[in-house]
Amino acid sequence: MIRMKTKLLILCWLFVLTVAGFRWEVNARDFSAAPARGMVTMIDLGADSCVPCKLMAPILKKLEKEYEGRAAIVFIDVWKYKDQARRFSIRAIPTQIFFDKDGKEVYRHLGFMSEKAITEQLRKMGVE
Repeated sequence: MIRMKTKLLILCWLFVLTVAGFRWEVNARDFSAAPARGMVTMIDLGADSCVPCKLMAPILKKLEKEYEGRAAIVFIDVWKYKDQARRFSIRAIPTQIFFDKDGKEVYRHLGFMSEKAITEQLRKMGVE
């Protein structure tokens, strides 16, 4: 019984470590282009070690593909790029900031944001 619990615990940790490593981000050279001019942009500022950020990762990856060419979806790891956290005045993570086509901040959300909530906000901003 103990051996089975130990094996299960090890498998759980391996899963957590695997999921924790799943994250993408914009290269540092692209930060100057965020928010994108001429396109609605959502910037998600978080960290690889943040649980809600990890839960949002697959959602953002999916939306990044779905909205390609219509809206920019960007992730910035604020632990790696502290200057970007200062630039966007981040006080808590995750923080999602939505910018209009002119690069003006329109909406800011703190905490986990569902796929439905993100798509509704993008729709409100004219992105179909």
